Amino acid sequence: MNITFFKIPTICIGVSLFFSCNAQKQNNKTLNNIDTKDKPNLIIIHTDEHNFRTLSCYQKLLSEDQAFVWGKGNNSKTPNIDKLANQGAISTSYYASSPVCTPSRASFVTGLYPQATGAPKNGMFISKNVSTFATILRDQGYATSYVGKWHLAGHEKYQFNIKYKAGFEDNRYMMTGGHAPYFHVTDDAFSGVNEKRAKNLPQNQIVHATDFFTNKTLEILERDKDKPFAIMLSIPDPHTPDVAKPPYDKMYADLEFKAPKTMAPKYVAIKPSWATDTGKNETIGKKSFENDKKSLANYLGMVSHIDDSVGRILDYLDANNLTQKTIVVFTSDHGDMFFEHNRRNKSVPYEASARVPFVIRYPNKIPAGKIINTAYTNVDFTPTVLGLMDVNSNIKFHGLDTSEDFVNSKKVVDSDRITYYAKSGGWWVVAVNDRYKLVIDKNEKPYLFDLEKDPDELVNFYYDKAYSSIAKMMQTELFKQLRQYDEPGLKIKRPFITE
Repeated sequence: MNITFFKIPTICIGVSLFFSCNAQKQNNKTLNNIDTKDKPNLIIIHTDEHNFRTLSCYQKLLSEDQAFVWGKGNNSKTPNIDKLANQGAISTSYYASSPVCTPSRASFVTGLYPQATGAPKNGMFISKNVSTFATILRDQGYATSYVGKWHLAGHEKYQFNIKYKAGFEDNRYMMTGGHAPYFHVTDDAFSGVNEKRAKNLPQNQIVHATDFFTNKTLEILERDKDKPFAIMLSIPDPHTPDVAKPPYDKMYADLEFKAPKTMAPKYVAIKPSWATDTGKNETIGKKSFENDKKSLANYLGMVSHIDDSVGRILDYLDANNLTQKTIVVFTSDHGDMFFEHNRRNKSVPYEASARVPFVIRYPNKIPAGKIINTAYTNVDFTPTVLGLMDVNSNIKFHGLDTSEDFVNSKKVVDSDRITYYAKSGGWWVVAVNDRYKLVIDKNEKPYLFDLEKDPDELVNFYYDKAYSSIAKMMQTELFKQLRQYDEPGLKIKRPFITE
């Protein structure tokens, strides 16, 4: 791996924790003009390629075979993220707008489907012509900061001097992309390095990426704690290369992992064409699973490392009397198949790829222990969080302000709302509600899954007469939304269906 060093930005004299001069001036100017009294703070902790099943707050809501697809009891424990769910709300049907990094992230920060953000495919640049929740909050007097992986400014790895801030006024630690597990940190520079290189460097100069970005987040919180702040911490883990630092690398090493049920040859043989990949994302039977068990153990270790980092942030809020007035969100850009349906990574409509964790705490406003079963995509995030914060905006979003679902007195919120997500370019499009999922692909017959009866997504109910009205309902609503949001998939001929 090439090593590129980046100079730590020059700081303002008298302003602690490396706060940049321009950001300080801009924030002070804004704060002087807007009444910021009693505004809630916002912290978003955002991970990458994170399988929702690895959070124990989700395991508690799933059947045993769904909670432990890698064998009974074989999963990570996340007490700090669970605390957010127990003291706030958990969404059981939250999906990425597209289960790939860049388009999903673009939707999350803008409230728009990827085709309207300028970044519908990996490695593209978010448009300067669209607003983000950060631009809106900045203009409302918030100190806005971004720390961690951005992936909305090209494909370069470990680059930090990103010119377009997208509303995040302090973006010194906004990284273009890359998944080096460690950073080499010296007095005036830092760089991403892999685990082999890290072993050959002075150990007092090596910091794991999760710790590096969490440390910077805590520094910014200390700086901004006396004014309204909004900060997004984007941790690059638990994305490949699946390297956990000690002691997390051994935390789950003794588990006897079992191959997921859907990895069985009889199921692999009948899976749809959109689920098949002849490249690196396709595992090759039992031998590959045995070879990759160490990767799974490290993956779970990374999740526990992330959970401990969440705990550090929650402890800081408690110690500084910020808990009651701070919204804390935990979510991810997309999932990770990790052997289900003989697959690795993402990019497919299956739950483990497209469904993401979403947990939110806002004391005194979101009832504790709330479970929301309504289907959302992360297109809904920006209008919803602005609604929770009572921030009015004239911006037009594709997503809905669903804040009422979170703040009402119901402990369980059920809804048959249908929403959609798609592969970049619309190769396949998916309509989904809390129970049913309709997948319409360019080259494949339609698939209708009943997630209640068939959570493994093995049975196609599309041609079952008992499901004809459901199939029609899902399909009609899907095409309605594809037209409404100018989805590129509308232009693709689909010979197996009639709209």
